Amino acid sequence: MHHSKKHTTAAYRAGGFTLVEILVAVLVLSIGMLGIASLQATSLRHNNDASMQTRASYLASDMADRMRANASQASAYATTTSPSPASGKCLTSPCTPIELVENDLVEWNALAANTLPAGQGSIISIAGTGLFTITVRWDEARNGANGTGCDPDVSTDLRCLSITTQP
Repeated sequence: MHHSKKHTTAAYRAGGFTLVEILVAVLVLSIGMLGIASLQATSLRHNNDASMQTRASYLASDMADRMRANASQASAYATTTSPSPASGKCLTSPCTPIELVENDLVEWNALAANTLPAGQGSIISIAGTGLFTITVRWDEARNGANGTGCDPDVSTDLRCLSITTQP
């Protein structure tokens, strides 16, 4: 019988060793799952950033197309004043080229505000070249940034996308 006790004690010790192996495996698996969750969160954040950049690119291209369609009034698009709300005249009846500029700016600014968080746009004429820089700004981090600069290292500045075009 004494011989049988040794095998029972050895079997008991082996069972405890297996439990330690299982606990280590669960710990390693848990760390791996945390890594996968972190990777997924980072992927979602970068996907959202790319989506906003795509929307901003679309908005800038949209304004460039509007300017090309009304090229005779291209310089009127580069204004620092906010246009008054459009009367909608351009949608229901013909309008003058300058009325079309105002209508385009109102629609474009509304589209920027509704498409991007804190979205806004501006158009600047590059003096003497016939070129225009169209800039779309938005609050990528959604932290209440309201600056007008485009420096990514300044937390109050908005994220910017700029294109230069010739109508």
